[in-house]
Amino acid sequence: MARQILLLSVMSLWALCGATHVKADHYRLEFPGMDNVLPIVARPANASRIFYAVMFDAGSTGTRIHVYTFIQKEQGELPILDNEMFQSVKPGLSAFADTPEMGGDTVRQLLKVAKRTVPRLEWKRTPVVLRATAGLRLLPEQKAQALLEQVREVFDESPFFVPNNSVSIMDGTNEGILAWVTVNFLTGHLYSSSKNTVGILDLGGGSTQITFLPRSKKTIEAAPADHVSKFDMFNTTYELYTYSYLGNGLKAARLAALGALGAEGLEWQVFSSSCLPRKFREDWSFGGVTYKISGIVDGYTGFKPCYEEMLKVVQGIVHQPEELKGSSVFYAFSYYFDRAVDAGLIDGTQGGMVEVRDFRKRAKEVCNKMSKFRTVSPFLCMDMTYITCLLKEGFGFKESTVLQLTKKVNNVETSWALGATFDHLRNLNIH
Repeated sequence: MARQILLLSVMSLWALCGATHVKADHYRLEFPGMDNVLPIVARPANASRIFYAVMFDAGSTGTRIHVYTFIQKEQGELPILDNEMFQSVKPGLSAFADTPEMGGDTVRQLLKVAKRTVPRLEWKRTPVVLRATAGLRLLPEQKAQALLEQVREVFDESPFFVPNNSVSIMDGTNEGILAWVTVNFLTGHLYSSSKNTVGILDLGGGSTQITFLPRSKKTIEAAPADHVSKFDMFNTTYELYTYSYLGNGLKAARLAALGALGAEGLEWQVFSSSCLPRKFREDWSFGGVTYKISGIVDGYTGFKPCYEEMLKVVQGIVHQPEELKGSSVFYAFSYYFDRAVDAGLIDGTQGGMVEVRDFRKRAKEVCNKMSKFRTVSPFLCMDMTYITCLLKEGFGFKESTVLQLTKKVNNVETSWALGATFDHLRNLNIH
């Protein structure tokens, strides 16, 4: 019930809205009965007031700050999203599970970005919010709360406005829904009466999300109950297929494949994999824990044995909606994008469209020539094979399924952060 109430709260902004497409790079929200609009990525000729909002995304591999700039044209009119300032630091908060004060310092350093972006006179009116995701969800509750308390102290000592419930752990389902809303909002797909939306795939370090609007009622009927969320948006009731797989993020999957999850005696155990270069051996840290890992000196390496390792991480764990075997368009970001860039599948600036089979083909090339790609990342074979396995054997996508790999849409980061920011602005009655 608590999760349903939160989802309704998150989506309440959209439920009130109608929308129109003004021109190719200019979208707006219209509130029925009110003469106000919220265009996206469009700068007015005469702006009368600027205000700001700060959203922190505390992920498993890094902490990111989004500083949004809004323009208010006239009193009573909704703001224009004019700009986003984005910066990130590594590692994530979860790496400081035993030293929460150091975790707080990373947030304190990122707040300097907000101070440089937001004029001093606006600081006390600018809300600052942090939502943590899989990194903290994977930690013991006591350690996670200690980190959140440090962030609260950093926020309280800052000159910015700290709303109630400004620091918390985000539910994985909300993470997927808000990312779906953000991408479809920025691309204009929410405005189509045909409901021709795009799905989203988000691959973080600790968890991965899939969210899409089913075209078939059978998809909803066959899905586990916790894989479906219903809400009202644009005077329409949407029923999304959405789920967050905790422990199936890219870095958590490495540990699962290595057999290191929950293992004891980490100071002397060495975890090996056929997905790593034969002569590779190093200490690797994730979530504040250090592991000794290596390649297999005597034995088979390459794509085929690596694929078998990764199959164990997804098979029987990830649900396969039958609908995904048809033709669908999905936006994929985070590690889907990063690893595709590392492997030379797409341009790091422009992104691009690929098919699922392209990941498989490039994974084979990387795994069979690990020494060539070791300078890029010794994990590239493992990661590309995992992505291939997750898409094909996990979710059940056809090899011909098209993925739009992207980092930004209309110069705004593809994440849940923008949707969460709109919700906070509405709750704070900032119009």
